[in-house]
Amino acid sequence: MYFRHENGSYKKVPQYPNAQLGTEGRDATDIKGGMTIYYTQKDFNTNGDQHITAFQPGFRMTVGNPATNTVEGAKAHPGLRYTCLQTILTRGSETSEFPAKPCPAGIMAIHHFPACWDGKNLDSPDHQSHMYSTTKGGFRVADPCPSSHPVRMPQLAYETMWNTTAFKDMWPKDGSQPFVWSYMDSKGYGTHADYVFGWKGDSLQRVMNNSCMFHGCGSPGVQGVLKTQTVAEMNKCAVQNTVTEETEGWLKELPGYGMEMK
Repeated sequence: MYFRHENGSYKKVPQYPNAQLGTEGRDATDIKGGMTIYYTQKDFNTNGDQHITAFQPGFRMTVGNPATNTVEGAKAHPGLRYTCLQTILTRGSETSEFPAKPCPAGIMAIHHFPACWDGKNLDSPDHQSHMYSTTKGGFRVADPCPSSHPVRMPQLAYETMWNTTAFKDMWPKDGSQPFVWSYMDSKGYGTHADYVFGWKGDSLQRVMNNSCMFHGCGSPGVQGVLKTQTVAEMNKCAVQNTVTEETEGWLKELPGYGMEMK
């Protein structure tokens, strides 16, 4: 996400860690990165009583479409939303577009993936047809899977915290919304996400078979259903940059703009 200044320049919006991600639910401001990934069995508050089939090796899917540029198009993806954070714990009041006013604690981007699988294909040409979504928005109770996609899989959701507070005094004088995705989406309708399964062995299935919730499944540095890492160990795991390009500071244009795609 980038902030677009009135003078036409851009600056990358930093991420910050979500609440209650430290050991046993404590806040941990030293966590690097700002994305929380949820694997739930039913919804945000209950596990449900149906069998959940874990993703299989080689499984992948996407949600959303970067070419979506209308509110009507966004309605096809009800699980893709934004929350204008009043505090780090604000939930609800989700919108399909970027918030229209400064948010006291930043913007949370939410991606709910479909959870009903056709039971046959690990992928599909469009990376979406092998899955079916029963999500109506937010962590709500999911409807039963249809006969075309009968296998209930984990309800996967991403929450990404964007710290927009540094730009609150630079809001355009005409009141226009100043944030854009790096692919020049100024509305937010084209938000999208990818998922590629990479869990070791049967670890995800073991969690789905358990009735644990949140830190009861395992907390940083505290053994649960799964072996865990400390925050310091997690922070050491980072992907190195593979493209040499300026992305920090004030930029004349968005990174990659005008580059030939191969």
